[in-house]
Amino acid sequence: MDSSTNSLDDVSADSSAEFPDRTSMMEVRLQAQEDEITLLKSSLADALRRIRLHDQLLPLLKQQLVAVNPAAARVLNQVCCSDSCTGARKLSSSSASDGIRHPATSQLSDSIVTNTNGHIGSPVSMKPRPRPATLDRSTQTEPTLPGQDTGQDRAPPRRVQSLQLEDALPQGEAKVEGTRAKLHRVPGLEEEDEEQEEDEEGGGEQEKELSWMSSVEEPIQPTTIRGLQREDFQDRSCSPEELGSGTTSVRTSDQNLSSRAGPLSPIQEGEKKPLVRRNSEKLGNPEKQRKRLDKKAASSANLLTRSPSLENRAKELIASAGSPGSRRGTYSQGQSIKMFIRGRPITMYIPSNIQNYEDLKMEPPSERLELDWVYGYRGRDCRANLYFLPTGEAVYFIACVVVLYHINKRTQRHYRKHTDCVRCLTLHPDKVRVASGQTAGVDKDGKPLQPCVHIWDSTTLVTLQQIGLGTFQRGVGSVAFSFADSGAFLCVIDDSNEHMLSVWDCNKGTKYAEVKSTNEAVFTVEFNPSDSTNIITCGKSHVYFWTLSTGQFTKKQGIFGKYKKPKFIQCFVFSLTGDVLTGDSEGNILTWGKSAADVKTLGKGAKETFQIMRQTRAHEGSVFTLCTLQGGALLSGGGKDRKIIRWSADLAPERECEIPEKYGAVRTIADVDGEELLVGTTRNAILRGTFSDGFVAIVQGHVDEMWGLATHPSQNIFLTCGHDRQVCLWNTEEHKLDWCITLEEYGLCAGFCPNGSVVSVGLSTGRWLVLDLLTREVVSESTDGNEQLSVMRYSPDGSFLAVGSHDNFIYIYNVTESGRRYTRFGKCNGHSSFITHLDWSKDGKYIMSNSGDYEILYWDIAAGCKLLRNRFESKDREWASYTCVLGFHVMGVWLEGSDGTDINALCRSHSERMVAVADDFCKVHLFQYPCPKPKAPSHRYEGHGSHVTNVCFTHSDSHLLSMGGKDTCILQWKVVGGGVGDSRERLASASSTSTSSPEPATS
Repeated sequence: MDSSTNSLDDVSADSSAEFPDRTSMMEVRLQAQEDEITLLKSSLADALRRIRLHDQLLPLLKQQLVAVNPAAARVLNQVCCSDSCTGARKLSSSSASDGIRHPATSQLSDSIVTNTNGHIGSPVSMKPRPRPATLDRSTQTEPTLPGQDTGQDRAPPRRVQSLQLEDALPQGEAKVEGTRAKLHRVPGLEEEDEEQEEDEEGGGEQEKELSWMSSVEEPIQPTTIRGLQREDFQDRSCSPEELGSGTTSVRTSDQNLSSRAGPLSPIQEGEKKPLVRRNSEKLGNPEKQRKRLDKKAASSANLLTRSPSLENRAKELIASAGSPGSRRGTYSQGQSIKMFIRGRPITMYIPSNIQNYEDLKMEPPSERLELDWVYGYRGRDCRANLYFLPTGEAVYFIACVVVLYHINKRTQRHYRKHTDCVRCLTLHPDKVRVASGQTAGVDKDGKPLQPCVHIWDSTTLVTLQQIGLGTFQRGVGSVAFSFADSGAFLCVIDDSNEHMLSVWDCNKGTKYAEVKSTNEAVFTVEFNPSDSTNIITCGKSHVYFWTLSTGQFTKKQGIFGKYKKPKFIQCFVFSLTGDVLTGDSEGNILTWGKSAADVKTLGKGAKETFQIMRQTRAHEGSVFTLCTLQGGALLSGGGKDRKIIRWSADLAPERECEIPEKYGAVRTIADVDGEELLVGTTRNAILRGTFSDGFVAIVQGHVDEMWGLATHPSQNIFLTCGHDRQVCLWNTEEHKLDWCITLEEYGLCAGFCPNGSVVSVGLSTGRWLVLDLLTREVVSESTDGNEQLSVMRYSPDGSFLAVGSHDNFIYIYNVTESGRRYTRFGKCNGHSSFITHLDWSKDGKYIMSNSGDYEILYWDIAAGCKLLRNRFESKDREWASYTCVLGFHVMGVWLEGSDGTDINALCRSHSERMVAVADDFCKVHLFQYPCPKPKAPSHRYEGHGSHVTNVCFTHSDSHLLSMGGKDTCILQWKVVGGGVGDSRERLASASSTSTSSPEPATS
């Protein structure tokens, strides 16, 4: 969200160049969606054609059945009586669509309708034989005993019905098992003939239908057909799994009928096969492919027009998918809930212990979060942001938090009134008041937030004034209090293209004067300590001396003359004599003075100028900071040489020291007592020390985007890794960094072994390492694929390790020797996009996983990494952890209108009472667990200045850890409050009345 302090012209150019890229990306995505819709239309047309042919085939099979045994007609009559409307509709639609009325088919149809109406035909008493119950899901029946009610007196159940031919045969008749009728291959129905079929003329359809009729008009033996199954397509009482597999069932049945030499097997409605999009892998010529898709779409519209019943059925399917404009929605249907993300339906199955889902009442958790500690410091791209207070506290900032850290007591206080990243900081002459400025940022809808400056009391943390709300553009780059009038005015430079310079009345909060400074980057601004009407700014290739008089600014530019003009003037201070000392990118300290007007050269109108009086070579590389000490001494901090040099009042070097390379260059220096110093570095560390004793780090942090976070299973420590290639182990009790190592590639995920002795780290190249916590040595390493890894998760007993990769696979390893030996066990193959999250079941046999295209899949690891296609069977499974962002138990964490990237991570507490969520809008949320209903209330917490990439509870649930992306900040939250009660009890106890959920509470 925030930007660096480089030239804002570059920022403006980048932002302007970004819009064509977004437009082109949107056009590509729109074209891809149009192609996908065309493919779906062709698939729908193919499915409807197969249904229509199946409807035509059914009367012919009945005709052959009657020819074999007249007793079968009585059974058919009884079946048709149970569902006369459906049978009549199927026969009439098939006859009308054929356009040819066959005598045999017509006679059978008439006899069935007549018997159904009861006008012709005497009732025949048939006593059904007892038969075993069928366990197939599509034809599931109960065992029928002799003398038991057969269900003829009650309403027929609207389920898939099964007709057994053996029931219609006389008792004692021998059943021949060896002979079965064969179906010849029919041109136009095989997969490889699809493309040729669409290029034929309209007469091909009639020829194909005749070929189907001739192929089945051969004698069928009494025991040829094992069963005839018929499904009521308007059934609304089937299970959610059957509804979801409708297209698959049609394709499966057609494959059974069109086999070259296979038997005429029953159509298994509940059979589960993966749904493969037709022609998705046949690329060929793109133009030919587009013509073929358009022809398929036209044929689908033609078929819908010819079959009104199928048209209605298709309309119902399209309506159930949600409106195109809705990005997210939910609806309940029996045993499942559907949630839509970016128009894609995601089915969630309701656990068995929830009797009434609609009556569940969602409440915010009784637990709350309090900010306990902030890890990190922003020194990589900010200047003059470290000060020392008389209270013994160091003041600095990171993300949206200004930290007051007591360097002796090792305690922290936090000023948290900023709504986005803090960019600059200054201390009032009274050493109590502090002014801090922030960037603009955006809200969750992409609308810009207005930047401002807060003036607040460092003792009470109370905001005294809010300066410039709605005035500054993009952000506040630099602020400074006046000294000569005891801090009555505040000078501000914003981040607009013109870098507006404004002066404000601190007491009234009103603007006194404003002027455009320059289009070049401005690094810092200061009042002259002895004259508040004089202001100096410096930045890229300039030093400006401003004079403020009656609300108007007058600008004079510093003249470099015979000296080389540096690319950047990084910093400046005022000496005791009133001279201005600047540090530049050439490593020099320049002394500026006021020169009298050159009347001889420039004439009577000449004015006084500011010129370089002296140049002092100070550092190799840039001079990043200058700090004046009591008595007139000067401190300078170098960039490339990482040196801190103490200079006398006449700029003679007195002492120097060099900070360790791992901390980076010197960014800013704060004087503690004249001898002890605080040093902020470019690698986001704060050092404390003296020239004689050296410097040690009291604050450390990452320097680039972070993603990997893992907490120890039994100790109060946690591990982080990120794009800076650092792996850091932190102590939550002592609030310090235990150790840090640097890898060859950057880490993205991590996971502790349950025994706590080792931790695995997944890298960006597909390689992963196992580190010993004590020795920090690599005890094992392996590589899976060549894409980045996203999840490292051990099973609860530590016997397996699951590695989720961006190559769409989950790699499973056997773990032995206390986590020091790993052997490949298997690979989970089934996701169509990269793995984002995964969790193990409590028994360590199953895995639940999410992917980048919002899939929820379940895997049986013990059975050889087998994909469980029936997700309904996993609804009651208990999970050892819950980090998957998609699932029934966390469905309520998604806000209305969210897309699939709005939530980056979540974590369920070990007590299973609450779930923490890291979103893409710098917020941390705390929800009740489970959270299965939309618009669930939550506690919301601010502090991060970038997208929150990860959250994790400590082993005892005493603290929650959250990490930002670009803000390089780790926030440690203390969990307070909370009562007793188990989450499963809370889930099972549904409220008697349904109430609207309140808005999330903001903390």
